[in-house]
Amino acid sequence: MSPTETTVSTKREIEIEVPSEEVSRETDALIQKYQKLARIPGFRRGHVPASIIRQRFSQDIQNDVVDALVPKYFRKETERLGLMPVSQPRVTDLHAHDGEGLHFKASFEVMPEIKVEGYKELRADHPEITVTDEEVEESLKALQEQKATFSPIEGRSIADLDYAQVSLDGTPKEEEDAETKPVHMDDVLVEIGGKNTMPEFTENLLGANAGDERTFDVNYPEDFSDERLRDKTFSYKVKINGIKQKALPELNDDFAKELGEFSTLAEVKQKMREGMEHERRHTAERDAKDKLLADLIRRNEFEVPDALVEHQIDIRLERGLRALAAQGMSSEHMKKMDLPRLRAGQRDQAVQEVKATLLLEKIAEEEKVEVGDDEINHEIEALAIQTKQTAEAIRARLTRDGALDRIRSRIRNEKALDFLYRQSA
Repeated sequence: MSPTETTVSTKREIEIEVPSEEVSRETDALIQKYQKLARIPGFRRGHVPASIIRQRFSQDIQNDVVDALVPKYFRKETERLGLMPVSQPRVTDLHAHDGEGLHFKASFEVMPEIKVEGYKELRADHPEITVTDEEVEESLKALQEQKATFSPIEGRSIADLDYAQVSLDGTPKEEEDAETKPVHMDDVLVEIGGKNTMPEFTENLLGANAGDERTFDVNYPEDFSDERLRDKTFSYKVKINGIKQKALPELNDDFAKELGEFSTLAEVKQKMREGMEHERRHTAERDAKDKLLADLIRRNEFEVPDALVEHQIDIRLERGLRALAAQGMSSEHMKKMDLPRLRAGQRDQAVQEVKATLLLEKIAEEEKVEVGDDEINHEIEALAIQTKQTAEAIRARLTRDGALDRIRSRIRNEKALDFLYRQSA
C-alpha cells in the first residue's frame, strides 16, 4: 500500500496487512514455546496440550504475536516503499483476532527531501589577524605575576600592598537565605588595597598583626564575580596567620630559561604572539563559520523530523548537566530542575543544529567529500591519549557501540564546513 503523506513533509502513515497464514504460523510457534515452558497442574512439563495453552495464555500469545509481527512487517513495508524511518512508528487501528490476519496503521517520520541551494554564493569575513606589542607585554606581565614569590614579614603590622595570610569563616547575614552556604578557607592570601580585594577586608585588616582576629561584615555587589556571594552580605571572622610581601621576577633571559623551553625573553614573546594569533584566528574562523551556517539555513528552509530534534535536545541537556556536575552541582539539586522547561528552552537551537547537520551532509555529498581511514585513526589515537586507554581498546568499544560511523559523519561535516569557509573569501 502506498504511504499517505501528511501535511508535514517529514511525516508518513501506512496501512499494513499481515496475512492470516503468517499470523497462524507465528501463533503455532509461540504455542510450542509455551508448551516447553508452561507449568500447569495435572500435566508434565512439555506435555501440555496446545488447546490448553491456547485457552490459558490466549491474551499473552496474542500480545507476543503482535510484538513479533508488527516491527517485522513495518520494516518490510517501508523497505518495499523505499522509505527510511527516523523515528519509532506509532501504531494505531490495530486489529488482531484469532483465525484472521493482522491489520494496523503506522505513523512515523522520514528524512526531508533537501535540495541545498546557494551555498557557493555564501560569503564571510576573513579578517587580518594582528597582535600588538602592547598586548604581548600585557600577557608577559600576567605570566610574571604567576611566577611571583611571597616572603614573610616580621616585626610590624599589615601595611598597604602587603598580603595578609589568613584563615576565615563567613556566614550569610540573611537568616531566611537557606540556599546560601557558609564560606570557609584555611589559608588564603588577601592583597591589602588590591583592585580585586573587597574594601571591607582592606579597612579591617590594615594595621593588624599576626595572631590578631577581626570580625566584620562584607556587602557584595550585584555584579560580583562569584555568583554564590553576589548581592549578599556575609559576616566574617578572620584570623591573621602571617604577613607576606610579593616579589616579582625580573623579566630577562634568566626568567625565560626558568620557563623550561626558552633561551631568551625574545623567544618567550614570540611564542606568546604566535599563541595569541592562533587563538584569535581560531575565534575569527569559528565566528565566520557560525555566520555561514546561519546564512545557509536561511537560504534553505525545510521541515525537520521531531525525532531528530528531540535527540539533539537530549545531547544538549546531557552536555549541560555534565558541565554542571563538573562545577560541583549535586545530583539532588539536578533532580529539582524543571526538565520540561529546560527542554523547551533548548528546542530552537536544537532545530538549527539539526538543519545545519543535514545541510552539511548534503553539501558533502554534492562536493564528494570523503573521510579517510587515517583521519579515523587520528581521532581514535586522540581519544586513547585523552582517556589513557589503548587505541585498540577505543576502536573495539566504538565498533561495539556503532560509534565509528558517527565519528566519520562528524568529520565529514567538519570538512564540508571547512570547504564552505575556504570558498567564502
